[in-house]
Amino acid sequence: MSGFEVTALVVVGFAAVVIWSGAKMVPQGYNWTVERFGKYTRTLTPGLNIIVPFIDGIGHRQNMMEQVLDIPPQEVISSDNAQVTTDAVCFFQLQDAVQASYEVNDLYRAMQNLVMTNIRAVLGSMELDEMLSNRDRINVALLNKVDEATDPWGIKCTRIEIRDISPPRDLVDAMARQMKAEREKRAQILEAEGEREAAIKVAEGQKQSEILKAEGALEAAKREAEGRERLAQAEAEATRMVSEAIDKGNSQAINYFVAQRYVDALGQLAESSNNKVMMIPLEASSVIGSIAGIAEISKGLGGNAGGVLKGEA
Repeated sequence: MSGFEVTALVVVGFAAVVIWSGAKMVPQGYNWTVERFGKYTRTLTPGLNIIVPFIDGIGHRQNMMEQVLDIPPQEVISSDNAQVTTDAVCFFQLQDAVQASYEVNDLYRAMQNLVMTNIRAVLGSMELDEMLSNRDRINVALLNKVDEATDPWGIKCTRIEIRDISPPRDLVDAMARQMKAEREKRAQILEAEGEREAAIKVAEGQKQSEILKAEGALEAAKREAEGRERLAQAEAEATRMVSEAIDKGNSQAINYFVAQRYVDALGQLAESSNNKVMMIPLEASSVIGSIAGIAEISKGLGGNAGGVLKGEA
């Protein structure tokens, strides 16, 4: 080979090396920063990019896809002095490759420590029961704090999830005993409420029974009063008829009326359980006259009946 051919091969090889060093293929989901003499100049996006060989260089290769950062377990003391062990997982995505490259050193270590300190701050402000029962509220509080802190780094935190909160064994046993006591207490309360409801139902039943008995007694009293009223009306009617007979001059009616009252009074005295022997002074003429009046009325009634029978015959 001549000297010209060697020179040509060297030039072609040098040109190939220059072209190869100036052409950069950026993968999908990544952004690369370009530095010229150590100073940032521009960002390379996915695809084929050309830089100035030997002058421009690749500074940082940043992953722009959503990433997962594991937070190692750590011990946290709650506001009521309960010690628990907790770990978490953080999901984040780079929004600005330049800020993520030049605003923070060792991005992943900074994110990990930031999440751990905020976990201690949020959980340390809660009591143990609140810590165990409000997992969603803890996640939201952590996300807001960490996302605000990482905004200058060009990072967007999408989710922070507490994976586990583990109290010590003796504390777990104490919580189990407390839960058992609470359940027994609720059972006793429910049993007492059931007995109270049963007693109320029984009292209401007795009340209704007494009301029905009173209503029955009231109805019986009304019926009895109506019976006495009708009896009084009948007696008043009989008295009126006797009075009319007296007004017409019939003396037998008054004798019958007096005799009936006299006999009724004697019957009531005889029926009394307290009197075994009665000493009653009577005027024989009054009694005989009354009985004679009754006899005359009976004869009159009999005569009328006989006349009626003869007329029919």
